[in-house]
Amino acid sequence: ESKDVVATSTVVIKVGTSSLVDQTTGNPALSKIAALIEAICEVKKKSNAVLVTSGAVGFGCLALGLKERPRGVQMKQALAAVGQAKLMELYGRMFNSLGESCAQVLLTYENLGNRSQHLNAINTFDALFKLGVVPIVNENDTVAVEELRFGDNDCLSAMVASMLRAKDLIILTDVDGLYTANPQKDPNAKRIAVVEDIDSLNVDVSSKGSSLGTGGMATKLTAGRLATSSGVQMSIVSAADPGIILKVLEGQSVGTLFKARNLKNRKSHKRWIAGLPARQRIFLDDGAARAILKKKSLYAAGITKVEGNFPANVAVTLCDCKGRPLAQGLTNYSSMELNLLKGKQMSAVNDILGYHGSDYVMYRGNIVLLEFDKNEQKELLSLKSSSDVMDTKKNTTPH
Repeated sequence: ESKDVVATSTVVIKVGTSSLVDQTTGNPALSKIAALIEAICEVKKKSNAVLVTSGAVGFGCLALGLKERPRGVQMKQALAAVGQAKLMELYGRMFNSLGESCAQVLLTYENLGNRSQHLNAINTFDALFKLGVVPIVNENDTVAVEELRFGDNDCLSAMVASMLRAKDLIILTDVDGLYTANPQKDPNAKRIAVVEDIDSLNVDVSSKGSSLGTGGMATKLTAGRLATSSGVQMSIVSAADPGIILKVLEGQSVGTLFKARNLKNRKSHKRWIAGLPARQRIFLDDGAARAILKKKSLYAAGITKVEGNFPANVAVTLCDCKGRPLAQGLTNYSSMELNLLKGKQMSAVNDILGYHGSDYVMYRGNIVLLEFDKNEQKELLSLKSSSDVMDTKKNTTPH
């Protein structure tokens, strides 16, 4: 029977492999994991609580006596299958000892990048919350293909927080926040308590992940951009004492707080797009850049350069000719197709590709503008260019 009262806010907590494993002995850090579960149970008294956990591959290594993560994809996937069972067994016992239940939720980028699967996932989480169960999320390593992986669970946690419209994302890690420089190299490095605008940061994020993990500070900043652009505030705090989660929620100054951006009543569809990691870039001429800022669709004529390899129907960042990010959106064409189409009219698609594709590279309804300096925006809007791409096809069905 489901509970009558569902908490009004959601808190997503992410824990990495290095926080779950004792770095000296290589064994599970049982006391730290127990403290984490206790803190989550406290959070659950007032909010919906979600745990995003790494550790499947790490626990698989421990179960089979391996000292470091293997490099081959198939071996990692096999170890994840071994370790995920061990990890959930441990979490299940600890939650049950406190009278709570947990559930395993394995996701891939493909799940959250597909709108219908994204909505189905939201419904499943909602049902788990109504049942009073704590969802424990991990990437489905055994089926994820390399080009569509989250890359690390920092990005996964940000996407989950965005999907659930969480108020807070709290990332537990082996440092106590973001510093002006790498504190292991620079004794003068200072902790940054609050980040108002993540895009204006100028810090050294050269620290790498542990031998059993994949993340580092750079991946956490990527997660921060995803979370804050979706209206979620994110905190990076030390995992040494998981009770720090409660201090964050009380508003105490611990770790580093990344303030959420103002969504301005953004619709759920665009919020979903803003929460997708855009790893590759499309560069635009001045006219196309101005059209994007005026909330127009993108056509191939305004594209000057395509960076990286990507399939169709994934999120890509749109940049001006100087590399400044303007927006991100869902592309109707792959990078290979766009390299053939860039600078050309959409009427030539059939002749160039041999088949008729979408009338747009990106439809305006699938583009989310990013926040950036207002002076730069005025500069772009005032540019004059013969290649200004206008969205004249008002009645065309979007693809």
